[in-house]
Amino acid sequence: MTAKTDTAELAVEKASLGFFERYLTLWVVLCIGAGIGLGNAFPKLFQTFGNMEIAQVNLPVATLIWLMIVPMLLKIDFAALREVGGHWRGISVTLFINWAIKPFSMAALGWFFIGYLFRPYLPADQIDSYIAGLIILAAAPCTAMVFVWSHLSKGEPHFTLSQVALNDVIMIFAFAPIVGLLLGLSAIVVPWETLFLSVVLYIVIPVFAAQIWRRQLLAHGGEAALQRTLDRLHPVSLCALLATLVLLFGFQGGRILAEPLVILLLAVPILIQVYFNSGLAYLLNRAFGVAHCVAAPSALIGASNFFELAVATAIVLFGFESGAALATVVGVLIEVPVMLSVVRITKATQGWYEKAAAVP
Repeated sequence: MTAKTDTAELAVEKASLGFFERYLTLWVVLCIGAGIGLGNAFPKLFQTFGNMEIAQVNLPVATLIWLMIVPMLLKIDFAALREVGGHWRGISVTLFINWAIKPFSMAALGWFFIGYLFRPYLPADQIDSYIAGLIILAAAPCTAMVFVWSHLSKGEPHFTLSQVALNDVIMIFAFAPIVGLLLGLSAIVVPWETLFLSVVLYIVIPVFAAQIWRRQLLAHGGEAALQRTLDRLHPVSLCALLATLVLLFGFQGGRILAEPLVILLLAVPILIQVYFNSGLAYLLNRAFGVAHCVAAPSALIGASNFFELAVATAIVLFGFESGAALATVVGVLIEVPVMLSVVRITKATQGWYEKAAAVP
């Protein structure tokens, strides 16, 4: 077995839904309840957390986001970029969906549903902020959970690894311009300095830190050392996610109690964009004769959102109490059930897919 194969297999060998991931929606619901309860019981404590800022960056949230993101990026082997040419058709489709379709389709859905159709049922002063949160959510593809979805859909591991590595490189350069463009089109004032700061803090620095750490682990203990570290960090990452949600809902609690319909309405454009983008990627791969083991993870990566980055960026740009922060959290709420449904669809339609696709 080659070193490249070892790396790809390492990234997916334990990529199955564990206890926490399987019930992530339940944990998010519990965090909503805990956050609302604690926020109402200890408002001064949450105000203290909210005021712990340096250069518009909330320090507790920054710490938690790093604990979420770095373990995910530790899985990524940028050497996998050498394999991009071997899956160029599937990768081309995914890149097209991720960077040319998904952010713009989400913006259009946000403008239609939140800005027009649902406007009478939402707080008027938060409409633009909700749309901004949806745009931020869709502007970057997922980094970690896609390994799980790829594994469950029996996806080609080398494709998944090389696609995620390529997306991470593109994200460093494309995330801020796309978010800035779409927020500008939404007539939302773009704090460019703050936006670039969030990119540096939550993309650039974590990517380089994770790669340095990864190389050190591989140099001194090999793949086994890397896997042990990932296993130890996994629960830390999940706990950081849940703690961030408790903080968010501690600030959002009053608004949610006053407007409980908000979360349901925000979920509508997110659900539509997931099924639209995954379906489009799946059909394009089929039209181009891409093997199903590549088309399935391509569809899943095409529809996924890097919600950890989205939450952090929304908080930095608009604050804890913003509609943007709440909109990104709705993405976390529905992530597992909706992506599992896409996995089931790709598996159930494999026969149909391979029947007509000119698979080489």
